[in-house]
Amino acid sequence: MPGTFKIELDTPAYKGSVSCNTGLFINGKYVDAVDGGTIDVINPSTGKLLTKVAAATEKDVDIAVEAARKAYKTSWGLKVHGAQRGALLMKLANLLEANIDEFAALECLDVGKPWSESRIADMGLTLRTLKYYAGWADKIHGQTIETGEAKLAYTRHEPYGVVGQIIPWNYPLTMLSWKIAPALATGNVVVLKPSEITPLTALKFGELVNEAGFPPGVVNIIPGYGPTAGHAIAMHPHIRKIAFTGSAITGRKIQEASAKSNLKVVSLELGGKSPNIIFDDADVEQAVKWAAIAIFSNSGQVCIAGSRIFVQEGIYDTFMKAFSTAAQGLSAKTGDPFSEGTAHGPVVSQTQFDRVMHYIDSAKAAGAKAFIGGDRPSHTTSEGFFINPTIFTECTPDMKILQEEVFGPVAAVVKFKTEEEAIEMANDTEYGLASAVFTESVSRAVRVSNALEAGMAFVNCNVTTEYNVPFGGYKQSGYGRELGAYAIETYTQVKAVHINVGLKL
Repeated sequence: MPGTFKIELDTPAYKGSVSCNTGLFINGKYVDAVDGGTIDVINPSTGKLLTKVAAATEKDVDIAVEAARKAYKTSWGLKVHGAQRGALLMKLANLLEANIDEFAALECLDVGKPWSESRIADMGLTLRTLKYYAGWADKIHGQTIETGEAKLAYTRHEPYGVVGQIIPWNYPLTMLSWKIAPALATGNVVVLKPSEITPLTALKFGELVNEAGFPPGVVNIIPGYGPTAGHAIAMHPHIRKIAFTGSAITGRKIQEASAKSNLKVVSLELGGKSPNIIFDDADVEQAVKWAAIAIFSNSGQVCIAGSRIFVQEGIYDTFMKAFSTAAQGLSAKTGDPFSEGTAHGPVVSQTQFDRVMHYIDSAKAAGAKAFIGGDRPSHTTSEGFFINPTIFTECTPDMKILQEEVFGPVAAVVKFKTEEEAIEMANDTEYGLASAVFTESVSRAVRVSNALEAGMAFVNCNVTTEYNVPFGGYKQSGYGRELGAYAIETYTQVKAVHINVGLKL
């Protein structure tokens, strides 16, 4: 029988127990993996084992898909009115809100992010997303199209059926809500694979799905490794739509597998190397604060992180002085996520720590200057995966630090002279997820944001994602949109209906 992870916490941020089931959540029950495999879940703040969870393989994916198919045909999909789906989603949101501190604590343990980020930012956005799509569930409709008096034509926006979803480890519960909420609102059923690195809040979420009263099989949550469970989801012939958030390399593999199996509809939210352009006329104090948030929040493990910072030469020295001071301040507040005052946590795993340090070493070897950071904070434990906020200067466009996604607390700062130069450098990347512009000139703000090749442009702010505004990228940052009304389109297919009311042959 599947086990339970439970721990008592007595910290400044959270006091009480934290628990979740460790089995696969299939058809409304927690079960062991068919092959009995497990995954080690590590606390990134200590490098020590938290628990083991069941590891899904192809056999478990088959079982989950069959449960989802049955639920779709008998107790969900078009058989359930949108108002009922919305009511269940709202109940689910209310249950999460009632247990929000425990979910936040579980996320801190599993991901290593500071309590303030987890409790306020992540949980807040998760709740707003669930409630927003609860409101959408009874508003899915098509159009009546004028064709003539003898014929009636209209469209229906219908669910796909079984939807496969694969989410990353940087925002586990938030990413789950971005995927599950619009899918359920539109009548789909879900087989979701959380990251094997951070599966705990997703598994805990299954308890709320049952408590809210969703029919068994509507939501299935199966942790597993990408090459096994992820590949099986991408290849499964009865999954009609797949949504993935993660690396561009894995996104290509999912697209290839989907094409080879049954031509699934695929939406991909992939990597980013977002430019942050700061002009001479910007409010420097505000620009520094936003730049620090954009690259150092969640230890830089953010797909839209402002990792390439272009600063106009007139304010470059002033900006660098203030930006390095901000980074030093975060370094001093690096530590255990539950400690009072912690503002900067570890990266998520030993693998990620090694990856980020490799990029830091590569940048140094290529001639970039580590203006600040580039090492482990001296006051943290050697077992945790902590990296100081790092700022590189003297970077050239061909360096990896400017071209490849580091996914860590590492910024590359480049000085520029003209607006045209800044735009050219900003667009010199294979990615196109987000961008930011800091200027007091309205015309420049509009002109530059329009010129940037990215799915999102922030002006005089950064990484301020909203649940009702579309999220997605250009180029190799993927396609399809999450959040807002655009996600409803992602999870529905359009049927055109033609009714003869007077045509004669």
